[in-house]
Amino acid sequence: MNIDVFTLFPDWFDWFRGQRHVANAIAAGSSLSCVDIRAHTPLTGGQVDDTPYGGGAGMVLRVDVMDAALSAHYRVDPVQLRQRRRVIALTPSGRLFDEEYANELAEEREITLLCGRYEGFDERIVERFCTETLSIGRYVLAGGELAAMVVCDAVMRKLPGALGHEDSALEESYSAALEGAPEYPHYTRPAQYRGWEVPDVLLSGHHEQIRRWRMAQSARRQVHAAGEIEVDKGEGEEGAR
Repeated sequence: MNIDVFTLFPDWFDWFRGQRHVANAIAAGSSLSCVDIRAHTPLTGGQVDDTPYGGGAGMVLRVDVMDAALSAHYRVDPVQLRQRRRVIALTPSGRLFDEEYANELAEEREITLLCGRYEGFDERIVERFCTETLSIGRYVLAGGELAAMVVCDAVMRKLPGALGHEDSALEESYSAALEGAPEYPHYTRPAQYRGWEVPDVLLSGHHEQIRRWRMAQSARRQVHAAGEIEVDKGEGEEGAR
């Protein structure tokens, strides 16, 4: 997979590339490139934004600046680019990012993420250059860089060679193995700590009973996430009421 991130702060991603699963995915043949939008601006003084028509506070990323950055990197009119690859604007009003969306993107060979900043994008960027918009949640960040890292993290860990153990991604939150529910609780040594005990079933060695217990706990967490029951984490298997 090839992921390109268009951002005003490409150096922010240096740390992210060093994370093990990301580095593993890159070593296995995927790529994560960052394009500095400001480096391609046709305006003087490195300008990339302007005041919004109609008034209002804040600044808006200009359509001509994004056009120049996309054109310089891909050597094609950005209007045609979206016919070749998914070009995604990161914005609070976009399609909500979830496990299904991550799986969908992980099947792509090439994606482009556009990071907003200030008051966001001139709408013509979204309308003319992008295939879609994506939101990691109904809240506002200072820019799209953290959102881009969330998307890249969720997608790249699904790529071949990213995880140290291929089974690590099979039974995890929202996976098909758990029927789309959150992952079940985990425990490790010590078995007793300050009077808090690991559920007996996990110490039993009975794999089928453990499997059933885990599926039941996963289902309970799903219901709890929907706000239908309250879970007392201190009560182990009998913790739902």
